[in-house]
Amino acid sequence: MTTRVRNGLVFRGMSAIAIVAFSWISVSSVLRAGEPAAITLSSDNPILPDGSVLELIYTRQAKLNSGLTEGPAVAPDGSIYFTDMPFGSDNGMILRFDPKTRQTTVFTDNSGKSNGLAFLKDGSAISCDGADGGGRRLVRWNLSTGEGTTLVDRIQGKRFNSPNDLSVDLKGRIYFTDPRYGGTEPRELEHEAVYRLDPDGTVLEMTRDVEKPNGIVLSPDQKTLYVGDHNNGGNRLKPTDPEPKRGAMKIYAFPLNADGLVDGPRRTLVDFGTENGCDGMTVDSQGNVYASCRSLSRPGIKVVDPSGQELVFVETGPRNQTGLFDDWKGIPSNVEFGIGDDAHSLYITIDKSLYRLRVKTRGFHPHLSER
Repeated sequence: MTTRVRNGLVFRGMSAIAIVAFSWISVSSVLRAGEPAAITLSSDNPILPDGSVLELIYTRQAKLNSGLTEGPAVAPDGSIYFTDMPFGSDNGMILRFDPKTRQTTVFTDNSGKSNGLAFLKDGSAISCDGADGGGRRLVRWNLSTGEGTTLVDRIQGKRFNSPNDLSVDLKGRIYFTDPRYGGTEPRELEHEAVYRLDPDGTVLEMTRDVEKPNGIVLSPDQKTLYVGDHNNGGNRLKPTDPEPKRGAMKIYAFPLNADGLVDGPRRTLVDFGTENGCDGMTVDSQGNVYASCRSLSRPGIKVVDPSGQELVFVETGPRNQTGLFDDWKGIPSNVEFGIGDDAHSLYITIDKSLYRLRVKTRGFHPHLSER
């Protein structure tokens, strides 16, 4: 076994030989406890090669209470940064997986409850810091110094609800969602909306035509903004308000004009009905959308083309689960593509772990593209 220590936390991992021997384990053997294989393919599947399996990269080692891993994002050097977001008093962490060394280290153990991550063209990382004791802001991280600086924490003088996920366009503008899923901090904004932070510091409201916005991603041609509406009910605007009811579980496609503003009615790309819907999303270079589905009936990664037609569904956990959050197994939260030699890898945060899945396609990364 190899051991790495950073910021007081110890990470133990298998040697490279052991990883080859043991970590390439099928979805069924890892997450479905002997049930039939979880990966189902169409006869002309454009996404997954034959024999695709989930590779376990990392499982939480720190003693954090509850929570989940989230927000994988690829850095310019090909490493994958992701968050470990606990509930309650713990601050949470940002971790870094290096595909070349196969080691996971801690970038920071004081992340301010960061959730979604993304990178800018200058190589800095941006985190969405949530509520429940978190920063409720967007933070720019210097990867060399580990220093985080607040980019924005309010609009028109009012604090954000709980920035959740983000997507950066080719001009460096940051689109982000601002729902509220937990935390006792008083809400200052009546609406849960989608915003854009421009390089000059201007914050614009993109749309509030969504009940509880979660995952977000731009199409490669920059003409469509995809937003996951994951309305699980709470959080009240005021403590005296009645408990909110569950609502939309959908993925919307919003048309954008040449200025990157919503220009026209939304289109429903996917409707999950009464089941839990999409959390995080990413796109490949062909414009297909990869959505992490938190359905307890059928958790997994759903891949659809720009029309909403399903291309493949990768089950990541047992079907028809019940019980409380801590009892759920194999529930994905977010997805991201690697780059370079790792370009055909799809990274997936599931429960308190990070996995990798080999695919045929390549992702689209604005911070690595030309303007």
